[in-house]
Amino acid sequence: MPVELKILAWGMILLLVHIFAAAHVKTKQYGAKWNMGARDAHLPPLNPLAGRLSRAEANFKETLPIAIVALIGVVLTGKASELTALGGWIWLGARIVYLPLYAVGVPVVRTIMFMVSLVGLLIALWPLLVF
Repeated sequence: MPVELKILAWGMILLLVHIFAAAHVKTKQYGAKWNMGARDAHLPPLNPLAGRLSRAEANFKETLPIAIVALIGVVLTGKASELTALGGWIWLGARIVYLPLYAVGVPVVRTIMFMVSLVGLLIALWPLLVF
């Protein structure tokens, strides 16, 4: 199996970590009844940790489709290489580091990790852009 697909599989595990981390702290704040209900009630703002984890989850979901297109795209077109695998690992590694940095509120380094993840995506995506 191409390594790019394994990277995506690990990316899906990271997505689950994002989802469950954010849901856990929201449930701690709002209670199990809120979690199991329709969630229609107007609620107070999220506490800082819950807010950061929710924003980190949203941010991951914004860039995940790019990773999916890049990594599956290079496999389907036969353009997968050590470079595209490296780009995928850079993306995944930076996204793993990004989550705890965002959770604890580290400002500048978090943004740097986001930019590193984008560089990884561009490395993986590049072969699909050149003819």
